[in-house]
Amino acid sequence: MSDTISKELSNFEEIIKDLSLKSSDFVVKVIIALIVMIIGFRIISVLENKLKKPHKFKALDPSVKTFLISFMTISLKVLLMIVVLSIVGVPMASLVTVVGSCAVAIGLALQGGLSNIAGGLMILIFKPFKVGDFISSNGFDGVVKSITMFYTTITTVDNKIIQLPNGNLSNSNIVNYSTNKTRRVDINVNVSYNSDIDKVKKIINDIIDKHKLILHDEDKFVRLTKHDESSLVFTLRVWTNTSDYWTVYFDLLESIKKEFDKNKIEIPYNQLDVHMIKE
Repeated sequence: MSDTISKELSNFEEIIKDLSLKSSDFVVKVIIALIVMIIGFRIISVLENKLKKPHKFKALDPSVKTFLISFMTISLKVLLMIVVLSIVGVPMASLVTVVGSCAVAIGLALQGGLSNIAGGLMILIFKPFKVGDFISSNGFDGVVKSITMFYTTITTVDNKIIQLPNGNLSNSNIVNYSTNKTRRVDINVNVSYNSDIDKVKKIINDIIDKHKLILHDEDKFVRLTKHDESSLVFTLRVWTNTSDYWTVYFDLLESIKKEFDKNKIEIPYNQLDVHMIKE
């Protein structure tokens, strides 16, 4: 009886020792895995920041560069997590099976994310815009700052950061104001019916001829285009470099108002004439 008990105790002691060794070994593996993960994420972060520097990959289009950096960073982080799990002791065969199953499940759950990746690739291939272009889409206007795997980031004129999903963006109407080097400035000017048509045209033409940012070798247009309810509508169209568009636009508006005031040409506002009949 005593021999049986002693054997049981001996077996129990061996089990305890075995568990102790295994647990200590697991703790060591977890610690190593955590160290590898922390160092790995740090290296990936440093590498990402270095690749984002302007002098890196100058030959690449900025749009392609931001997309590739985003893709590489995500891929490295996924690879790092696989290495960390393998250090802990997760069998690679099982890990590959689990990763594959998770990928399918995540793919079904995140169809929007996959469409964003596909949208990003479509943007890079067909190039409706690139980094640095001023675009308008989905009700937002701004300068494209980056094109990543999932989102395109734009900065609005009032310095707001907006992220547009690539999937929606690639399937939306996009107005690119930066593709062509020149743009036409169209302005309508209203004057009273008492105004001298030839005088109004001469004043506008003189303003256009004196402006240095207007492309004078391109055709200009200054004509009476509409008889409105309470005013005559003159339309002027001139060409300028895309980068000078807003400067020319606002300069013309200011100059026209000043010259009209000097020449006593009235810019009418909406008004209503009421006739009273006395019985």
